[in-house]
Amino acid sequence: MPRDFCSHILNAVIGKYVLVRLKNRRTLRGRLIGFDEHLNLTLKEAHFIEETRKLGTIILRGDNIVYIILPTAKEIP
Repeated sequence: MPRDFCSHILNAVIGKYVLVRLKNRRTLRGRLIGFDEHLNLTLKEAHFIEETRKLGTIILRGDNIVYIILPTAKEIP
């Protein structure tokens, strides 16, 4: 997939909640507030799905991300 296409999609969901699956098989949920060309993500209100402990604002390195689940089309204005 071209980078412009990925950037366009991620720009459309800035401020929305996403699920991020990591290489260590853990899943995070948080509000996407930014990303860069390496797909490093900044999430606000982040927490692991498996835990109740809140992480707050975090930066995820793109190399550790397996996939990102985006909100449904109904949730995107």
